[in-house]
Amino acid sequence: MPTSARTADARLLGIFQALADENRLRILEVLREGEHCVCELQSSLALAQSLLSHHLRALREAGLVRDRRDGRWVYYRLAPEALLRVEETMGSLRADAAASATKRSGGCAP
Repeated sequence: MPTSARTADARLLGIFQALADENRLRILEVLREGEHCVCELQSSLALAQSLLSHHLRALREAGLVRDRRDGRWVYYRLAPEALLRVEETMGSLRADAAASATKRSGGCAP
């Protein structure tokens, strides 16, 4: 497998690993409304600051969120390109599954 394909697979794996946590999904749901500072996220989600920081770091490293500093505040927002990557991957899997289902003969041969 070419290096670029392995790198792309690793990035996609990182995205799905980040999505496989309830608290991270909750963070993404809040960020659907738009950019929020850490203090707003902490208040909305009722998570300890250290736990929230851990989850935000995982989401940022997966490329699912972006952050920006404004003075002493850090603001987070969704990263649409990573979410598009998930959507494209799932759409491709769905199309492959549909094509496979139409090709199937209806059961295993004896």
